[in-house]
Amino acid sequence: MTNFCYILECSDGTYYTGWTTDPERRLKQHNKGVGARYTKTRRPVKLVYLEEQPDKISALKRERAIKALPRKKKMELFMM
Repeated sequence: MTNFCYILECSDGTYYTGWTTDPERRLKQHNKGVGARYTKTRRPVKLVYLEEQPDKISALKRERAIKALPRKKKMELFMM
């Protein structure tokens, strides 16, 4: 099963990073307010970055690495 890391831009301009096996479904969940506590009050959100990972462990490690990046570095990922 393919896994993905993603970055969402929230309505307040902040970024949320997560992982999923189904990006489309996950984006809908975030926009319905059932995706994550952080995005619940920052809707609507839009997908700005998606990165395929070979397995769940890789996706989790990449999610953690992206979350550790400063805002500017996160933006560089999807502003290329």
